[in-house]
Amino acid sequence: MLRFAPWKVVSIVGMSLLALLILVPSLLSTGALDSLRAGLPKWLPAKTIVLGLDLQGGSHVLLEVDSAAVTRTQVENLRDDVRRILREDRIPITGGIAMQARGVQFRLTNPADATRALPKLRNVGTTTGNVLLGSQGGPSVEVNASGDGLVQATVTEAGVADKVRRAVDQSIEVLRRRVDALGTTEPNIQRQGADRILVQVPGLQDPGKLKEILGTTAKLEFRLVADPGANPADVETLEQVEGGQIPVEKQVMVQGEDLTDAQPGFDQRNGEPVVNFRFNIRGGQKFGEVTSKNVGRPFAIVLDGKVISAPRILTAITGGSGQISGRFTVEQANNLAILLRAGALPAKLTIVEERTVGPGLGQDSIQAGKIASYVAAALVALYMLVTYGVFGVFANIALFIHIVFIFAALIMLGATLTLPGIAGIVFTIGMAVDSNVLIYERIREENHLGRSILSSLDAGFKRAFATIIDSNVTMFVAAAILYFLGSGPVRGFAVSLALGILTTVVTAVTMTRMMIAVWYRYARPTKLPI
Repeated sequence: MLRFAPWKVVSIVGMSLLALLILVPSLLSTGALDSLRAGLPKWLPAKTIVLGLDLQGGSHVLLEVDSAAVTRTQVENLRDDVRRILREDRIPITGGIAMQARGVQFRLTNPADATRALPKLRNVGTTTGNVLLGSQGGPSVEVNASGDGLVQATVTEAGVADKVRRAVDQSIEVLRRRVDALGTTEPNIQRQGADRILVQVPGLQDPGKLKEILGTTAKLEFRLVADPGANPADVETLEQVEGGQIPVEKQVMVQGEDLTDAQPGFDQRNGEPVVNFRFNIRGGQKFGEVTSKNVGRPFAIVLDGKVISAPRILTAITGGSGQISGRFTVEQANNLAILLRAGALPAKLTIVEERTVGPGLGQDSIQAGKIASYVAAALVALYMLVTYGVFGVFANIALFIHIVFIFAALIMLGATLTLPGIAGIVFTIGMAVDSNVLIYERIREENHLGRSILSSLDAGFKRAFATIIDSNVTMFVAAAILYFLGSGPVRGFAVSLALGILTTVVTAVTMTRMMIAVWYRYARPTKLPI
């Protein structure tokens, strides 16, 4: 019991002092204390506790996936697949491929070619659902043919619903990367219903900037500018950012999905802000092949349906990298680089609700949380002091360090403190002293059985340790389940609960034991003070 290695004492005291230093900037981050915080030494950690949307306010935006745009994209992809299959198998058609609201139709020149075309056309679609999760729906595309050679390929309802679901899932990941690039901490981004996404960003009081980043599709495409004699069915006229219109081919030669990096920079020739990009291996090969075959032709860079620039291909670009210019400002180039790095949204998102949560609600919540925390800590400390005397003092000191450790861990992890998180901290206060109660009651039982004070102390810690570990492991598993299966406030509660469980083992067991060991060595008591 008394054999407490010096390095353990130094480690525990050092960890406690470090945690207090980490917490100092947060304690000086409000009101008149800001000037004191500015005068802190440079070597002191400067991070502060990040408050959630419910505590400090922020931006709240509800987005909706444009289902019509998703369907339209599906029909366009279906048209391209049908055209490819007919060309590969050299199956002639009369007229062209006509697009409809939910599909395409065409007429075979020779109706007998249907036996060759239909099997491949039916393989264009996929099976909806998720095989890994055990859910499986119908086909995404239905193909029907009549005896006179008329063929119709239609996107099914199940296909549209599955595509919207996938678009929402992909959009959530893209939005998360974009919001993270803004430098904010712990945004809440989650699905709401079948086609909506909720985005909450604590501390961001400018919803306009958030809307600009979230609402831009950032769909980047590289297409060839159409020749004057091109088939009108394969050409569409797009607006140019600089003004005017330009005809470009509908076929996308290279897509922005193949980008691996995009960084803002300056053109070495004229000093204008530009965006330098780099493709992956597949994109670099495509880009090199297209530029090699079309030297001398203009190459349109299309972002969200508008032509940013249309430079002429002077030579083959085989290095897998390039540059986007378009008379950008520095901020525009930086935002475009963020969007391209995060990836393109699979569909247009419409803002259906937006609001700025003011700090007034946060102050009320903080005040209520403070009162609850103070009352809980005071009552627990008073109970421990009255019941266990000097041992209660040790438990209260360990409880204080326990709370300091939790907040220091939140700061170092960059986690967001929410109102449910405060509730989790209050909950762990009771858990922390519960471990001390187990130890102290076990010590008292051993002493009643006739053991000496030293033997009772040693046996109490050893025999209560297994129970403490068992209960804390069980609670930690529960916290992990809440974190991985929950979202939003539930995860905030789980984080503070898990951190409290981890610090309990250090403070309630190791630190308390160290203080009792020091007390026994110098006091040499003749009876237990409990």
